[in-house]
Amino acid sequence: MKRKTGVYVMQVAAMLTGLHPQTLRKYERVGLVTPIRINTLRLYSDEDIAQCRMIRRLVEETGLNLAGVDLALNLNEKLLELKNCLPENESPNHKRVLALIEEMLQMLGRD
Repeated sequence: MKRKTGVYVMQVAAMLTGLHPQTLRKYERVGLVTPIRINTLRLYSDEDIAQCRMIRRLVEETGLNLAGVDLALNLNEKLLELKNCLPENESPNHKRVLALIEEMLQMLGRD
């Protein structure tokens, strides 16, 4: 797994995501995002920012609660793993599977 680099303090992360800092703390508390902690300072990576934006879309556009968001994020991760595991070929079945995976990822609000 690639190591994240924390670059944004909470106030900047809040601006970039359009979320209140308290909401960012809540997402961290329930385990949806894990910023790097240095004492009491939280540093958010680009991946954390993208994750928070995705969470926001899922909550606002689909009405999911945070348990539903957690399930959707796990599903998104598994779909990306599946997509990366597929062997490359040009068969119609392969193209269909890739298209279905992409459609599901779009439904989950992936950037």
